[in-house]
Amino acid sequence: MPLHTANIIGSGPNGLAAAITLAQRGVAVTVYERNPIPGGACSTAEITLPSFHHDLGSSAYPLGIASPFFKSLPLEARGLRWIQSPAALAHPLDDGSALTLEPTLEATAAQFSPHDARAWKSLFASSVRDWPKLVSDFTQPLLRMPTHPIAMAFFGLPALLPAQTLANTVFRDTATRALFAGCAAHSVLPLSHLASSATGIVMVAAAHTTGWPIIEGGGQSLTNALIHYLESLGGRLILNADITHLADLPTTGATLFDTSVSALTTIAGPALTPGFRTRLSHFKPGPGIFKLDFALSAPIPWTNPTCARAATVHLGGTLAEIAQSEHDAFYGKPNTNPYVLLVQPSLFDASRAPAGKHTAWAYIHVPIGDTSDHTEIILNQITRFAPHFRDTILATVPNNATTLAAWNPNLAGGNITAGAMNLTQLLARPTLRQYRTSNPRLYLCSASTPPGGGVHGMCGHLAALAALRDHR
Repeated sequence: MPLHTANIIGSGPNGLAAAITLAQRGVAVTVYERNPIPGGACSTAEITLPSFHHDLGSSAYPLGIASPFFKSLPLEARGLRWIQSPAALAHPLDDGSALTLEPTLEATAAQFSPHDARAWKSLFASSVRDWPKLVSDFTQPLLRMPTHPIAMAFFGLPALLPAQTLANTVFRDTATRALFAGCAAHSVLPLSHLASSATGIVMVAAAHTTGWPIIEGGGQSLTNALIHYLESLGGRLILNADITHLADLPTTGATLFDTSVSALTTIAGPALTPGFRTRLSHFKPGPGIFKLDFALSAPIPWTNPTCARAATVHLGGTLAEIAQSEHDAFYGKPNTNPYVLLVQPSLFDASRAPAGKHTAWAYIHVPIGDTSDHTEIILNQITRFAPHFRDTILATVPNNATTLAAWNPNLAGGNITAGAMNLTQLLARPTLRQYRTSNPRLYLCSASTPPGGGVHGMCGHLAALAALRDHR
């Protein structure tokens, strides 16, 4: 029977993408959001001091600007503006030097020794050349015949290796290995795991092609643009709507969950078969995060001023340090020398803070559900590369893994990837049914489905297409 009406639980990018996909095809859609601000982990608010605008979750968007679905929408006409920093990434080192990911392979490789320059260009040349083809394939479920098999083959051979192995095999210099390790750590996996290289290769290829942009005004601007477009199609958004049972919703042809797997199980309850609920219970979460937001009186005073050319900065020292940090977070161990991911958006977007002032945030990966306060640990890592950073701090707001999950249950246990991004769970995410559940009217459309984490909307778009096919 054709699908005429649908509910969407959650207004994150995937929920809104699902709603838009359905509304474009004539389905009457209502999106329900439990919080007073839409967007989930793609939202922005004043949380430290007045007029300091902080991204509550995502802040840099290498997959957002490359997303086939977002590119198909008239979002720029609804206020979305991407901002590219001169370098996508900076990675400072203890000797006072710093490496950057530049817009081109050649400019990046020019920083390296002759051997590593050749190795960098050799490793990433095919991914940069084939970037549009790769994006169209890896933003789809992996359990399918790729549209561009040759491009995916060139990508897949090194991508299947553990990042630690690939870095140590291909590069000779400590600094080059560290630069790649920081990119691979976006996988939120131990760098000794198979396929942990895949994320690193994607992040580098993105930097050398479409970039790692931030958004003018913060992530909320992307959410607002999606909502404006949805409303132009007749879709509705209801805020402060905490859906705890299916009975809280009106009866429709389909309900799509932009939620964690655990929230789907709780809300749907007996509407799912016991066997399917059991399979969902085997879906493994990844580590959580601890996040610090800063209101600053001045830009971060990096030892190496090159770091001010990049919106994103990786603070992790060497490959060995980053690998140990990611191993410990994944296996539930404390680490006092963690890999820190830091974003300093106000250097490139003056709307984020009052004139002359700045915002920044930093997070580390921690054991799932961690309740510890890691403020001093993060501050120590930042001052390792910016010794006078503490002098610029006007206010901070810390959030541990538990408080993040309380704000946004989709971040179950503080896990921002909606389930571990290991090879098994990329192939069966969260089960072989992917977006479909045991109930033909219920679908999962969050980052717990293919292609997984990141702000790109493809999980929601593909889940909505699955629902439309099922209800033709």
